[in-house]
This record gives sequence, C-alpha cells and structure tokens, in this order.
Amino acid sequence: MAFTIGSAGGHGVVRAEGELDVGNAPALREAVGTALDQHATLVIDLTAVTFMDSVTLGVLIGAYNRTRETGGGLAVACTDDRVRRVFRITGLDKVFALYDTVEAAAAAL
Repeated sequence: MAFTIGSAGGHGVVRAEGELDVGNAPALREAVGTALDQHATLVIDLTAVTFMDSVTLGVLIGAYNRTRETGGGLAVACTDDRVRRVFRITGLDKVFALYDTVEAAAAAL
C-alpha cells in the first residue's frame, strides 16, 4: 500500500486506501511523520479505507500526541461504518475528531 501526502487548506493530508494493518503500519507511520515535518496540523484521510486494526490506531495516537506536543492539531476524515466502529469501540471517537470529508476536517483545524 502506498500513502499519498498532500495538503488541503494549509494543513497536511495523508491519504490511505484499502486495508490498514500491522503489515503497512510502518509505511503509514513514515508518511505521517513526513507530513508532520512539513505541517503542524494534519488530516488523516481514511475515506477509502475498508479495514483498520489496533496497530493502525497506535500510529494515529502517536500522530495525535506529536501534534499536541507541538501545538498543532489532527483530524480524521472517515466515512466507512466499519472503520468508524473501531473508533467507537475503543473510545477513540472521543479523542479524534471524525469528519465525512477531508475538506470538513481541514476546515475544523
């Protein structure tokens, strides 16, 4: 899986597609780190993700902590009910702001 790094509204954007799991978590971590080296605020675009495991959540928590330490922010764009369910089950829907689109997430930052 390849991750796309871009920007929207002056914020970094990391876009993922397909399934996120232990096998591609290191690549996601690297993409997120690269984006955060360039932007203090970040949108994680999961709108094309169909599965996400707990290792991926660890990567997102690491990104969230990094943005908080540097005074930045992080928002997640996610539409798939199965992926949103992972956030709800773990209680991380209270930590991460979840939006339906990258544009809405970027506007909220």
